[in-house]
Amino acid sequence: MVKRFPVEGKGRCSAVQSGGLVYAVATDPHCADGITEQTHNTLDELDRVLARAGSSKTGLVQATVYLTDISAKPAMDAVWCEWIGPEDNWPQRACVGAQLDEGYLIEIVVVATVL
Repeated sequence: MVKRFPVEGKGRCSAVQSGGLVYAVATDPHCADGITEQTHNTLDELDRVLARAGSSKTGLVQATVYLTDISAKPAMDAVWCEWIGPEDNWPQRACVGAQLDEGYLIEIVVVATVL
């Protein structure tokens, strides 16, 4: 069984639940200025998306962080480490430099267990 959580844009979902896993994506809905603020907003959005799909950061298994400027990774990491909490929450994670839609500095794609 597959449960989808569509967003306003056509052809995509913010999360899909299948086989005991949640596949989710988040960006900053406000396109704030600067990587620190966008990371905070993206992680807040990720919390919301995961909760809607039956999970949370404690269920994260894998995360891929896409950054328009890979040199912003230390600033993103500072926010990420504060958000993710204790080692028991840490997923396997990769950071990749990527071209994103205009105004977006970060996009996070995750896989989490259904809680």
